[in-house]
Amino acid sequence: MEYLIGVDGGGSGTRALVHRTDGQAVGAGRSGPSALGQGIPQAWDNVLLAARRGFETAGLPVPSWSRCALAAGLSGVSHAPWRDEFLALDPGFARLEADTDSFTMLLGAHGGQPGVIVIAGTGSIAEALRADGLRATVGGWGFRVDDEGSGGWLGLQAVRHGLAAFDGRVNASPLARRVWMHCGDERETLQEWCSVSGQFEFAQLARAVFECEATDPVAARMLQDATQALEDLALAIDPRGRLPLAIAGSIGERLAPRMRPALRGRLVPAQAGAAEGALMLARRAVRKETEAAL
Repeated sequence: MEYLIGVDGGGSGTRALVHRTDGQAVGAGRSGPSALGQGIPQAWDNVLLAARRGFETAGLPVPSWSRCALAAGLSGVSHAPWRDEFLALDPGFARLEADTDSFTMLLGAHGGQPGVIVIAGTGSIAEALRADGLRATVGGWGFRVDDEGSGGWLGLQAVRHGLAAFDGRVNASPLARRVWMHCGDERETLQEWCSVSGQFEFAQLARAVFECEATDPVAARMLQDATQALEDLALAIDPRGRLPLAIAGSIGERLAPRMRPALRGRLVPAQAGAAEGALMLARRAVRKETEAAL
């Protein structure tokens, strides 16, 4: 075994880092989505493409996968049937590990040490690694039923407000007009947009909520509620506040300065990202295998 490959894969893209087993960095590569919910074959195609590009950027020939250990933090791994199917299609790596992208982000943020991370991007979730090695997860139940405080959730609240204003059930605010501009200003076009749009499309409206905050009390209240939701995640996963707290994701990073002082006082900057966390996972797996063989 000569190489370690750490992969961060989600619904918008895949990033791979390649290191030698002695820790020397080799290269990095990117490719398309590898969220398992979008299809396992597509996930493998993009994981392997990103890994190949990691070698190619370094001017190295792509080795046999049997000379590589790969660890991937992928969206959708928490769904056991998808995870099992992904692992079953292993193309022959010397070692293969798959975990959630939120856990590899946690490992990267705290350098593999105990800590908490609250992630709010398109979705939201909190992960913790405790001092005794136990893990915990709060939230992350999915866009339609949870993911409060995320971009998808903010967009959903904005569209609901836009629909209510269209009906005349509430006053038309600047945010409602932004929704109509984005989704349609007739009943048929609004219905069509809502019927075909998913979490990613709703999340695109989060920017409008931030931009309308200064002139629209409705938008301002949504951001207050989103901040409260992220605070609730942090408090639920570490009620006594004993672990360092990192915030990640485009929405989380914008809302972190609004959190209550007690939580802001625990905030630490993320040391690294999810691909670096996946490399740590690969290194741990190889170390355990080596120790077991001795």
